This record gives sequence, structure tokens and C-alpha cells, in this order.
Amino acid sequence: MAAKPSSTTPTKRKKKQLPLDSKRHKISKSTAKDKKKNKKNSRENTLIESSKIREKKNINETTGAAENDGVQPEAASLQLSFFVHQYQSANGVQLSSLELESFKDTCILDLCERPAHNISNLGQHIKVAFGPSWKEVLCGKHLQEGKVDPGNPAVLVISLSALRSLELLRELRSLTKECHPAKLFSKHMKIEEQVSLLKNRVNIACGTPSRIKKLIDMEALGLSRLAVIVLDMHTDVKGYSLFTLPQVRDEFWDLYKSYFHRRLLEGDFRICLYGQVPANSETKKRKTNSN
Repeated sequence: MAAKPSSTTPTKRKKKQLPLDSKRHKISKSTAKDKKKNKKNSRENTLIESSKIREKKNINETTGAAENDGVQPEAASLQLSFFVHQYQSANGVQLSSLELESFKDTCILDLCERPAHNISNLGQHIKVAFGPSWKEVLCGKHLQEGKVDPGNPAVLVISLSALRSLELLRELRSLTKECHPAKLFSKHMKIEEQVSLLKNRVNIACGTPSRIKKLIDMEALGLSRLAVIVLDMHTDVKGYSLFTLPQVRDEFWDLYKSYFHRRLLEGDFRICLYGQVPANSETKKRKTNSN
């Protein structure tokens, strides 16, 4: 006779209960491990960010244009877009894609990090732009035959007024103690005086578009040493700037087309938009396309 199956069901094996103190110890150990891991990750992220900041700072201090393996920063690209937009708008032209390709980001000198481009920083920005040789190029006062021609500045600063030019020159005093700058504006300055001054060595010149062009036309002001053209973006009390004050704007673009355009595209010098560059649809469009 077959044995009857057992009516009793197998009992479930009970989990081993850990003492309360042991549980707390295990949770505390796990929490401490997580904190240690998070702290390590936070430290690593901080080191990475610091490394990136140092790298960017070193690039800017070395080149003044913040080039990294031939790649220009976004700021230079946006400045160039703004400049090209102003060129087309003021002159009533629409450049072809081929003509636009002639404008490279390397045409722009992005001074340091451009935090706000305070006027008091201009002298330091220019030093960085010229690198280790800044003193020889910008502070030497003696003509050197075959190397330094009279009346040929290395830096040309263009602003909308004589008063603004004087403000900028005051902040360049550290570079003009040994060799006085050329003041190229008409207010209280006779052109004969300026022609006489330009017979000497000139490292830095600052003035308004109309007088600058006139002196170049007279062959008193030369461009053989020119490395940087600073375009002052300052706006006056009425809200006008170099690119918006009607007469001055027209005089600037006349000067640019006559003497600067071809040389800029050939890489003879770079331009710098010194100050806050207004945003416009063209710069936004370029930024969107680059992304």
C-alpha cells in the first residue's frame, strides 16, 4: 500500500537577522564610502575645470588672440561677423560667399579675455598682443635704418573724436614715455605739426578717420610697420560710436577701403574691436551655424 503524501508543507528558511548595531554599522560604512566617492569626483571635476581655465589663460597670454591648434575662439568669430555686417551695411553691398571666405578669424585680434575691455586695460592688452618683443617694438625711440621707418606706427588706434583719442592715449602712457605717440586729429592740431612729428620714429598713433586718411594721402603717415589697428567701440553721451556717427562712419569706411581692406585680407595686420561689440542678427546667425 502506497504511503500517503505528507500533509505538512515545508517551512520557509528564515533570513538571518542581523543585530541592529550591525545594520547601522553597514549603512554608516556605505554612506561614508559614497561620500568619499562623491568627494573624489568633485575634486576631479574641480581639477579639470581649473586645468581648462589655466589652459585658456595661458593661450590668451601667449598669443593675445587665444589661438589653440589653429582654432580661434568664438569671440573672434563673432567680432568678425559684426565687422563684416557693418562693412556691408554702411557701404550698401552684399558680399558673395567667395568674398566672405576671404575674411578669416585670424583678421581679428581678440585682446586678452575681453571681460569688459575697460579703458585702463588697453596698454596691458597691447603688451600681450606683441608678446615678449613689446618693449623693443613699442617703447624704442631711435630710428633704425632698414628696420624702423619714420612716421610708421606699429599700432594705430582709431576713435570717433579727438577727446576720445586723448582718453585712450592717457591709458597708453606706459608705452609712450620713451617715444611720444602721434595725435592724429584736427582739434587744436595743425596738420603741419603732425607732418613734422611723423618725421621721427612713431610707435603708436591715435586719431580720427578723416585726419588719418589725409596724412596717409600726403605720404606723411606710413603703414610699413603696422601690426594692429584698434577700432574703438566706445559710445558717446548721445549713443553714437565710430560705426554709427554718420559723418565719422563714412570717413572711416572711406579710409578702410582706400588703405586697409586689401592689406587686412592679405594678413599684413589685424584689427581689434576694443570695447563692447553690439549683438546683431548676423553675429547670432553665424554663432548658430557654427554650432
